[in-house]
Amino acid sequence: MTDLFSHAAQERIRREAPLAARMRPRTLDEFFGQSHIMGSGRLLRRAIQADQLSSLIFYGPPGTGKTTLAMVIANSTRSHFITINAVLAGVKEIREAIDVARQRRELYGQRTTLFVDEVHRWNKAQQDALLPHVENGTIILIGATTENPYFEVNKALVSRSRIFQLRPLTEDDLRAIAVQALNDPERGYGKLNVALQPEALDHLVDVANGDARGVLNALELAVETTPPDANGLITISLDVAEESIQRRAVLYDKDGDVHYDTISAFIKSLRGSDTDAALYWMARMVYAGEDPRFIFRRMAIFAGEDVGMADPQAMGIVVNCWETFERIGLPEGRFPLAVAAIYLSTAPKSNSAFAFFDALGMVEKEREADVPNHLKDGNRDKEGFGHGEGYLYPHAYRDHWVAQQYLPNALQGKVFYQPGELGHERAIGADVARRREAQLAAMVESDSDAHLEVLTTSPSNRAKDMWLQRTVANSGRQLGGLRDRLFEMAGVQRHHLILDANAGSGLLTWEAARRAPEGGVWALAADETAGEALRQQAARLPEIERPAVLVGDPAELDYLLALRGEADVRFDCILGRNILTNKERIAGVPPALARHLLPGGRLVLAQAIPRHTQRLYALIEWGRDAKLRDKVIAAEEAIYSDPADPMVNWDESDLTAALEAAGLQDVRLMVEEQSEERLITAAHLDRWFASPSPALREGLGDGGGKDPLPSPLPGGEGTGARLSYRQRLLAGGLTAAEVEKVERLFRNQMLERAVSWRSRLAYVRADFAVD
Repeated sequence: MTDLFSHAAQERIRREAPLAARMRPRTLDEFFGQSHIMGSGRLLRRAIQADQLSSLIFYGPPGTGKTTLAMVIANSTRSHFITINAVLAGVKEIREAIDVARQRRELYGQRTTLFVDEVHRWNKAQQDALLPHVENGTIILIGATTENPYFEVNKALVSRSRIFQLRPLTEDDLRAIAVQALNDPERGYGKLNVALQPEALDHLVDVANGDARGVLNALELAVETTPPDANGLITISLDVAEESIQRRAVLYDKDGDVHYDTISAFIKSLRGSDTDAALYWMARMVYAGEDPRFIFRRMAIFAGEDVGMADPQAMGIVVNCWETFERIGLPEGRFPLAVAAIYLSTAPKSNSAFAFFDALGMVEKEREADVPNHLKDGNRDKEGFGHGEGYLYPHAYRDHWVAQQYLPNALQGKVFYQPGELGHERAIGADVARRREAQLAAMVESDSDAHLEVLTTSPSNRAKDMWLQRTVANSGRQLGGLRDRLFEMAGVQRHHLILDANAGSGLLTWEAARRAPEGGVWALAADETAGEALRQQAARLPEIERPAVLVGDPAELDYLLALRGEADVRFDCILGRNILTNKERIAGVPPALARHLLPGGRLVLAQAIPRHTQRLYALIEWGRDAKLRDKVIAAEEAIYSDPADPMVNWDESDLTAALEAAGLQDVRLMVEEQSEERLITAAHLDRWFASPSPALREGLGDGGGKDPLPSPLPGGEGTGARLSYRQRLLAGGLTAAEVEKVERLFRNQMLERAVSWRSRLAYVRADFAVD
């Protein structure tokens, strides 16, 4: 009977709970917003679905779904779930929760998830009490906090948890939440006849400022206080909505993260001389109730730090405005507050006052230097020690200045103060420089070290120089630089979904996994051998963190994702290296990739341009045989001017046009000429000068006949039906005897020789349009 009454009481409490509590999502499908961590394919969503959660901390402003997300996890996983509010619970409740967790683990093999709301409210001792049990796996901790966990949560707990930052909800999210509440017959107002006018909904969404709780509270007030008409229709007009939520919710905590972020934005706007931005951020602070004295204090510091000697009056202006504010108070005191901000933002800027801190640093690290004798106090011991002897009294000289030593001997010539180029400092800069120069000249009697004799030299060693160059310009370092350049262009964030469109050895795949640990990585390998190698490497990672390995061509991406049941996955970033090997692929691959970019997503490529690769004839010393050289040049250049060869009949402009045709925007292409050291081996030469096959020999003859097959990439990179360098020379008009002579030159000059191999690489960045 007791249980029956208890259940009835709980049902009554649930029915009478505020709308925001009743509409709290129960499943992943009911959860709105936070697509950066909860979208399809994201790590957190995959972990919840796979029931493979580790300890988490949700950080974000009120009303963004931290507690809601914890409740969704509770309903979606098989672990026992315990909820504690840090405001109400202490060490006693922690111990009780841990005892329950230990018993369930020992008796049933069941994990326990402990959700701690407002975890930042616990002191260090309370947080420390959790640590050993989080570490040994007795509990999985989920903490929720509105404060920056890196400041407010025990570092040991932070280091053992994944931190997910929740953002204010978008307007579309808030509209969907309001509509869901109106239509839900069980928890919302689906049983009532409510007409919410579009302009009223727009007002609720706008003023709520990303807070779902704010929208639902305002909607509840509007519905509950608006009487139905004769037909039972409850009409929520703009006037009713404005009465329900009159003041915009501004996220601001005087001791929290947003406080420091906002004052930082204000100061940086002043420094950047953006008056409009400075006034906006200051208005945000004043609107939220910030003490204007705090703002004045920061402006006084700014006047010294960032305006300084460019406008020496700035400090006085700020102090006068501050004193005026103290005399008149609010609300009229906002005028001197605004005047000070406008003056500082429009004033010339100089940070030359930092010269003092340079001097302070010198004092801290340098051995203490003695005061020069003529600067010492001579009132007491001038007769005995001669202190003060030789001091020149500036007022006795013209312009009240005379050159003499003021710095200690060890610091002569040391410069701390550098006048700026603006305002007052521009006028005094020349005088400071002239006096400094005269000062130094007066102190320096000689400079005997100006032209020291060079005592050693060495003969040139070309082999050694080449070895050193190869050491510096090795391929591993070049690939590492290419990888870093691509990720810099991509702007990858920790929660991003990334596709490596040509995974190969995994150069980009593993870097993506490092940079997006809370997102997800897909690696597209060209063949099963490469795919299996990637899978074996990925096996070292926890299952939920492993890159998804696809095998196939980028043009097949739709099909490959659908095979995994991930047809709806869209990527924040797609990276690739040399995926566009011919003109047909340039036309076909970009649209296939663009279809799988999120709005605002980015495609970043590093693409070699075969048409501009190294010419072999440029590596040879031809001597006096200019006629043979010219014939070889003409034959080799014909490889790259063949309009029928899709491997080389394109360049950077074709690449840009193809990306734009695929619907990508803001296409940026940067071309770089590159050089790397390559050792030419016998294998290279054998490939280049492979003899024609019997089938081709008849058509080529002694240089006659047109080559019906595609041209090879220099260096023997082409395979299969592509012709060798020998065959191209024969097709270009050289006789067999001439080709033999060319081969001898190559073998005599290049065998086992390191050469500088030039190529052209295009770095491409393109964005997918935002809906």
